[in-house]
Amino acid sequence: MSSQTLSRRRFAGTVGAAVGAALLPPRFLGSAAEASLARGEPRDLIQLNSNENPYGPSARALEASARLGTAAARYPDALEEEARDAIARHHGVGPERVVLGNGSSEVLRMAAAAFATPGKTVVAAEPTFEAVLGYARVTQAEAVKVPLTHDFRHDLARMAAACDGRTGLVYVCNPNNPTGTIVGSEELAAFLSKVPPSATVLVDEAYHHFVESSRYKGALELPGRFENRVVARTFSKIYGMAGLRLGYAVASELSAAAMARHASWNNVNAAALAAARASLADPELVPRQRRLFNDTRHWLGAELARDGRRTIPSETNFLMIDVGGDVAPVIREFRNRKILVGRKFPSMPNWLRVSIGTREEMRAFLAGLRAIVPARAAA
Repeated sequence: MSSQTLSRRRFAGTVGAAVGAALLPPRFLGSAAEASLARGEPRDLIQLNSNENPYGPSARALEASARLGTAAARYPDALEEEARDAIARHHGVGPERVVLGNGSSEVLRMAAAAFATPGKTVVAAEPTFEAVLGYARVTQAEAVKVPLTHDFRHDLARMAAACDGRTGLVYVCNPNNPTGTIVGSEELAAFLSKVPPSATVLVDEAYHHFVESSRYKGALELPGRFENRVVARTFSKIYGMAGLRLGYAVASELSAAAMARHASWNNVNAAALAAARASLADPELVPRQRRLFNDTRHWLGAELARDGRRTIPSETNFLMIDVGGDVAPVIREFRNRKILVGRKFPSMPNWLRVSIGTREEMRAFLAGLRAIVPARAAA
């Protein structure tokens, strides 16, 4: 058992217990699908609202989980070490630089708990994935939101200018959720060099597998010794393991240790750990899944362009579509048609986020969109 595992303590309740309905947006209170099932409504919903993978884990991952047998009755310390080692080898780093989490959302919480302490500021784009800012409210850090550029990308110049000696955490979601846009590798490297070394830069790469642009590189591939760089990744998206819950961070040894102190004891489960190792060992999995999603996204984009609709070019497994007016009634009408789509983002009230599902699901979505918001109305 590693010293990292031994040194972890149960999180002292401040963040974990206080994050509740009053602090986080609706996405964190349970999906619409979960709510509908609780009310006894039909289970035949098309779920295009949470950027999930409708194909699920690979056959190898499912087989690995099924082979656990009586090991499922034991605490997963050994499996945790094996998975951490496999992830470390995957990235060419030492295992002491890897922190595991119950999904990457827990990894983001650990980063907020470690670096967004009272009196510090957290700099992030607006809009972006809200978890870090939600957690920062609990840790009593001050949120500094920087609007996106006119083309819906991170405004790195303004974000760097917003950093000072009080900045504890800088959050860069790359590709960004909900816009699907990216920060290029050269831009990111220049940005990292401008952020004060006392601030931790958390780069969330949940969707990096889907990127096709040659301008993009994962933050771990960038040159330079940025000791304040933390990279978060997940098995929820391309690996199809959102329900199994496993994410991780790669950071400097010092930052990894700081985050691990805020992890729950045995915070990852045996089935997820076994599935993750099998997924990393499958050389065909990522290319196959990337092709499925990106081909469907390109098909949908072409259909929307044929309708004359405005979209944001995406490098992810979701797409933003301008519906020409308030998106809230559009979301409700889709719900009436048993199709769940993304929530309303206050700073982008006319834009609908739709996750990429199977080709059949996207045909149903497109038919619904054409009925609910005819192309002329959207234009």
